Amino acid sequence: MKLKHRLIIAFLIMIAMPVILISITAGTIVRFQMDSIHESYDVEAKTLQVITNPIQILNRITRGIFNEIKLYSLNLPEKLSDSDYYSELNDLLENKHSFLLVRKDDEFIFIGNKEKLDSIKDLLPHYGTGSTEVDGGIYLGGREPFLVKLQDFTYTDGSNGTIYVITDLNVLMPQLKAVAIQSVISFVVILFFTASLLIFWIYRSILKPMNILRIATDHIKEGDLDYSVEPYTNDEIGQLCNDFENMRLRLKKLIEDRLQYEEEIKELISNISHDLKTPLTAIKGYSEGLIDGVADTMEKQEKYLKTIYMKANDMSVLVDELAYYAKIDSNTIPYSFTPINLSDYFEDCVEDLYLELEVKNIRVIYENLVDHDVKVVADAEQLKRVIHNIIGNSVKYLDKPEGHIKIRIVDNEEYVQVDIKDNGAGIEEEELPYIFDRFYRADASRSTKTGGSGLGLAIAKKVIEDHFGKIWATSKRGKGTTISFTLKKAD
Repeated sequence: MKLKHRLIIAFLIMIAMPVILISITAGTIVRFQMDSIHESYDVEAKTLQVITNPIQILNRITRGIFNEIKLYSLNLPEKLSDSDYYSELNDLLENKHSFLLVRKDDEFIFIGNKEKLDSIKDLLPHYGTGSTEVDGGIYLGGREPFLVKLQDFTYTDGSNGTIYVITDLNVLMPQLKAVAIQSVISFVVILFFTASLLIFWIYRSILKPMNILRIATDHIKEGDLDYSVEPYTNDEIGQLCNDFENMRLRLKKLIEDRLQYEEEIKELISNISHDLKTPLTAIKGYSEGLIDGVADTMEKQEKYLKTIYMKANDMSVLVDELAYYAKIDSNTIPYSFTPINLSDYFEDCVEDLYLELEVKNIRVIYENLVDHDVKVVADAEQLKRVIHNIIGNSVKYLDKPEGHIKIRIVDNEEYVQVDIKDNGAGIEEEELPYIFDRFYRADASRSTKTGGSGLGLAIAKKVIEDHFGKIWATSKRGKGTTISFTLKKAD
């Protein structure tokens, strides 16, 4: 799931979940408390009415007692002169947040709650008078509102009497208090629960992967490039983890390549110094021989000069190959790729090789198994260097009285394959993967017997790869070596 979708869902949950949970919780609380009101006060009322107009409910809970008083005032007025009856009614009214008050003429003969009476005594209607009625009662407003129900009657001695049922409107029923308190507590708990749920979800889906990335960054900062990051999701954070892991692998490879390059540079300097030291030592020695007069005959002098010339020539070849390899390794040699006829090109090459190798008692065998009109995409000059380097390497390691070099060309679908096989000393199997490395030589002693720079096959590999081909070697010790490479056909 995308991160933006998660945030949208989190926003909807943050709005919808509290609303749903609060609605369910509030409905349960109100329903339970309404049942409690009905059970405690024997009052049937709609939930909305209880909440919006609690005065009516407070009025109803005293309705039964007031109706009884009214009935006695009409049919049995002497009952309303009984002080014990007053106390009984007042006890009942106390549980209903009310109290009883009885007046005889202008004197109060029973007071159920003197403290509350003091605040409304002057507002109470007298016998035969009244004020605004509210559901059968009189509403006394002010700082301390009360609901007053009154019934006039006549005592047995002819005095005027009024009995009052007074309800304190400042006091809500315990159930209504419980609804308010429980609703507030539920609201706080639900908000806390929703926030905790969202925080946990955001932490798990966003902050935790970000913390993993931070730890991985610290490892990389300390140079530990082996610390891997596994993506947990398929969203933007997971993609970021994938990108970070790819960056780590690429950075690790770049550093490894850099270290390997530095090792190769060290090896290159060592090899160059060795390969230059040998001919330089020879040139210096023979030059000193000429200067010191050791070569005291024309024959010796000529021999010394030829040796100096050959060693200088070897150095020149080495320097040229080094310069050439540096150019192709840094991709600064501009190739001129053109379609060339394969048969014509190799026939010319083999003809040159016949003359060059015949004097060394090496026989060249040429076999072309592709059609005469097949063309390949190649740089003719660079391809010629590849062929000469491979054959030159074969000539150096020929150890038979009569050497054979076979050039064979076969068709390989989109490519043509060229095999150059010799009957030389061969190469050990474990050394085959390294023969295309620069300065590598199969003889570990680096004997100067065969000579050469050790760059020939490295140059050949680079040129063939730049031609979008492959090059490889097969060999058997004592039987000879085959160097094979492919060239892409022209369309």
